Amino acid sequence: MYVHNGVIHFLVSSGELELAGKVFDESCARDLVSWNSLINGYVRSGGAKEAIGLYRKMQEEGVEPDEVTMIGIVSSCAQLEDLKLGRDFHKYIEDHGLNLTIPLSNALMDMYIKCGNLESAQRIFDDMEKKTIVSCTTMIVGYTRLGLLDAARKLFDEMPEKDVVPWNAIIGGYVQAKCSKEALTLFHEMQDAGIDPDEVTMVSCLSACSQLGALDVGIWIHHYIEKHKLHLNVVLGTALIDMYAKCGNITKALQVFHEMPSRNSLTWTSIIGALALHGNAHDALSYFSEMVEVGLRPDEVTFLGVLSACSHGGLVEEGRKYFTQMTSKFSLSPQLKHYSCMVDLLGRAGLLDEAEELVKSMAVEPDAVVWGALFFACRMHGNFVMGERAALKLLELDPHDSGIYVLLANMYGDANMWEEAGKVRKMMRERGVEKTPGCSSIEVNGTVYEFIVRDKSHPESEKIYGSLIQLTRQSGFAEFTYSLSELETHGASNLT
Repeated sequence: MYVHNGVIHFLVSSGELELAGKVFDESCARDLVSWNSLINGYVRSGGAKEAIGLYRKMQEEGVEPDEVTMIGIVSSCAQLEDLKLGRDFHKYIEDHGLNLTIPLSNALMDMYIKCGNLESAQRIFDDMEKKTIVSCTTMIVGYTRLGLLDAARKLFDEMPEKDVVPWNAIIGGYVQAKCSKEALTLFHEMQDAGIDPDEVTMVSCLSACSQLGALDVGIWIHHYIEKHKLHLNVVLGTALIDMYAKCGNITKALQVFHEMPSRNSLTWTSIIGALALHGNAHDALSYFSEMVEVGLRPDEVTFLGVLSACSHGGLVEEGRKYFTQMTSKFSLSPQLKHYSCMVDLLGRAGLLDEAEELVKSMAVEPDAVVWGALFFACRMHGNFVMGERAALKLLELDPHDSGIYVLLANMYGDANMWEEAGKVRKMMRERGVEKTPGCSSIEVNGTVYEFIVRDKSHPESEKIYGSLIQLTRQSGFAEFTYSLSELETHGASNLT
């Protein structure tokens, strides 16, 4: 039995689950260790259903589970996000008096959090006499998933000791909540605390740079990865590609792509989306063809990049072809974002009737993004009747979006329909909708600054406005000088 269990454990640890199962089935004697090794092996490899099936078989043979068994089974419920089944196993643990060890408590908390039940996880956490780094990190992840950043930060700050894992959890949580500036600030605090970042930290920080357009910080992180010889795995390489693309350096994004030792469909999808973002439509479609040729299967996100490329490049025929292939060749159902890309593509090309027909024939209810694409196309091509229909649909879906009112009023103004424009502005006032001020950001020497219209929060705002006034005067003077030059050269009749 010891030999059999040793072989099963070795094969499971090596990822050879099929062979481990064969040894298990052929074993003349099996004890609880044998079952636990195989059950937890399936869980670690993502085979939650197989693990639960094996547990049922174990029960049929009259073998009683212990705390180690239940860790694997509860973790399976977390993978499946099956709250009902997880609760059933939790009740079994309590009813049969199994010892609620720290690892088992952590597994239960993780299960409840992944199933969206933070309250149950909180109760287990509060009842724990001793809380480990894993326990606190699990709750931090739970808080950030629900956007409770203050609670997550409070628990994080109260932790007596921290390794790289809780730092990754809190940084990743802030990135997930689009609080990228705060995430990068935490990254600097992590370095000050003497904690060495790992590949997971780098991925989160690169995502923060992508959201902010913080190229200098992104380049520094890339240099850090190379200097400390961090493994450029698929996830980290893909994050680098995404960062360089969104920060405006497509050449560097392509360089990283070609230097990666291995690539998966996510990597190919990232470079296709990057090329589409930069308007390199034909290159994006070329990479898509190459991806399919090497045997990788595109998913819905890949097709989003492909259709975006067609939209940016005005490739109507190609767009129609790939949109059809989604269903006919790859058995993928178009989602709202795919429809909005197609409506945008057709609308930009002036095929407004076809775009509207596509909206009407959608298998799912069109959202504000789809109607918005049609509305902008109508405004671009001066089709005020269809544009009005699209705008009214938008107002039904999102009556508090100030931008829709402003654009609709402007469209009426372009058509000299001043009475209708006035009605829209009046409706906006009556509904208490206010125009949201635009927010911009700029990176200077690795620091990201955010500002809105008439913002005076920056300590050097007087100097900033002084420079702005000076630039305005210089541009006005240059325009005046150019006008005089044109007058002398071509005469007054050529001036507009």
